[in-house]
Amino acid sequence: VQELVPGRQITRAHLIANPDAILFEKIGLPGQPRAAIGIVTVTPAETAIILADIGIKAAGVTLGLLDCRENGSLTVTGTVSAVEAALGAMLRYAADTLHYETCAITRT
Repeated sequence: VQELVPGRQITRAHLIANPDAILFEKIGLPGQPRAAIGIVTVTPAETAIILADIGIKAAGVTLGLLDCRENGSLTVTGTVSAVEAALGAMLRYAADTLHYETCAITRT
C-alpha cells in the first residue's frame, strides 16, 4: 500500500521577470501581458487558496491560476515589484503563521 502524506511546505516560489507574451497565452492569460509572473507550489494543496488571498491583498497582483485540488499551485501576474512583494508576503505568512517549511524566491 502506497500512501501520500504531504508535508507542510512551499516547494517553489519563482518570479519570471519580463516574460515573453506567448507565456501568458500558454498559461491561459491571453490579452494584456504584465511585466512578471509569480509561481508558487505548496502542500497541502488547499493552502494555495490562503496564499492566493495573502498575495492579492499584499500587492497589486492579479490571480492567474489556482489549483487547490490536485497539485497546490498558483500564479500571479503584475509588475515585477508587485509580484516580488506578493511572493514575499506568501512566504512570510506560510513560515510565520502556518509554520510551513519554505524555500527562497528564485528568479529568471
